[in-house]
Amino acid sequence: MKTIFLSLCLLNTAALAEPFSVQSLVQKALATHPELRFYEAQVDVASAGQIKAGEIKNPDLMTGVGNWRVRDLATNDLTNGPTWAVQLTQTFEWPGRLSLRKAIAQKDIELARLGLEQFRAALAAKVRNISWKMLAAQEKTKAVEEVAKRFQSLAAVLLQRDPAGAAPRLEARIIQASALTLGAEATLAFNELAAARFELNQLLGEKAEHPLELKMENLTLNPPPALEALLVQARKKNFDLRARILDVQQQGFEVSLAENERWPSITVQPYIQKQANNTRETQVGIGVSIPLPLWNRNKGAIDAAKAKQVQAEVMLTAQMRQLERDVAAQASHYRIHVEELAKWPADTLNSFRQAAAEADEHYRLGALPLSTYTELQRQYIDSVKAVLESQLGAVDARLQLEQLTGTKLN
Repeated sequence: MKTIFLSLCLLNTAALAEPFSVQSLVQKALATHPELRFYEAQVDVASAGQIKAGEIKNPDLMTGVGNWRVRDLATNDLTNGPTWAVQLTQTFEWPGRLSLRKAIAQKDIELARLGLEQFRAALAAKVRNISWKMLAAQEKTKAVEEVAKRFQSLAAVLLQRDPAGAAPRLEARIIQASALTLGAEATLAFNELAAARFELNQLLGEKAEHPLELKMENLTLNPPPALEALLVQARKKNFDLRARILDVQQQGFEVSLAENERWPSITVQPYIQKQANNTRETQVGIGVSIPLPLWNRNKGAIDAAKAKQVQAEVMLTAQMRQLERDVAAQASHYRIHVEELAKWPADTLNSFRQAAAEADEHYRLGALPLSTYTELQRQYIDSVKAVLESQLGAVDARLQLEQLTGTKLN
């Protein structure tokens, strides 16, 4: 187990609000990120689709009025009078068709909810990742600025002395060049820090230049669980795999629906017709219309639905294999970084920082050669970078592993 101590990140000298923790930033992003509304609206769209799929067709009402005239063969009028008719037409789907459409629509709802859940998890992971990058960038910036100030201070003192002789003069130039190089390196580190702040602010719905302060985090990185346990969790909770499973299920309903649609809908037509002349006649009846499935048995739609089902099953198998590879790779990356961090004492960075400060003191007293001094200062910076890179590598691998398995790793 390796505990990573990341320090305060302060990018603006103006007065700032209460420092945020990484978790509070995650909660804020999940509450304010505008893209969440898109996925929430997608759930509403799918829910409306299920309502639409369960709707029964409205009946058609047909009415008519006219005149009823009866003539004999000699074209003599025998009777004459008004007539009217009313007919109601209602179409009924073949049994089971409506429930299949509702089942397909239900899978759309589940996919939409899964998409929302996946986006929320990805957003939380991204906020955490950038927050830790921001804190790590502060550590690197602090170390580089600390060493750069030492070289700048030394260069100013040595150049004021107008050293006699080639060796002292060249040493002063070496220190001055090192100060310039470290100043440029500090600028790059500060730009990385600012870029992380800008990106984080946008995820939080703030202006890019909004001042943001993060308080120190104590992050514990434990070795990952056994690979088989991770694979079990991934098969149950991985978002992409769950989406593929839903797709296969939905395609199965599509095949059943296409097969059901071989059979026609039934149209029922109750009617009443009435006429009044010398006699009063009323006709009441009911008609039934059933298309005969002789030429069109919906074979094309059935074959297409079955082909899509095969594609969905193949994609599910491919997704499973890809998931197993990704889980194994990220677990290996995470384990390697954690094992590497465990090799270093907890006070590694502090010891290098103290050694660099001690070297500066001894060099000013003339008890340390320039080569040793510059090497210690450079090694201090390089060690900070190495530790931070390993820490961020472990954090990134852990977040990737959590996304793949759908589970928080303790």
